[in-house]
Amino acid sequence: QGQFVESGGGLVQPGGSLRLSCAPSGSISSILVVGWYRQYPGKQHEFVATITTNSDTNYADSVKGRFTISRDNAENTVNLQMNSLKPEDTAVYYCNVPRSRKQVHITTRNWGQGTQVTVSS
Repeated sequence: QGQFVESGGGLVQPGGSLRLSCAPSGSISSILVVGWYRQYPGKQHEFVATITTNSDTNYADSVKGRFTISRDNAENTVNLQMNSLKPEDTAVYYCNVPRSRKQVHITTRNWGQGTQVTVSS
């Protein structure tokens, strides 16, 4: 299966916001569950949030109340609105397709290039 193309990262001060987007090689509307993940240097990818075709969402405890995942079938993207950013949110962010809504730690596609998010003053 094709990779996603992620965009929207950058440098932001603590407390700031960023909006990330990712687009698959095919139609987003046909993918039942899409997830955002992040990777710290030297670490494995970490689950951040998922969204289903019914817009049911799931978040890691570390981002609940600060991040919002959404999907836009018209734009063929899945977006991650990140507010109240903290230095510990600094990572490379990726999209992928988990095996299921519950099996979020098992992904089914190759990783794309990701987009770097740096939170620093």
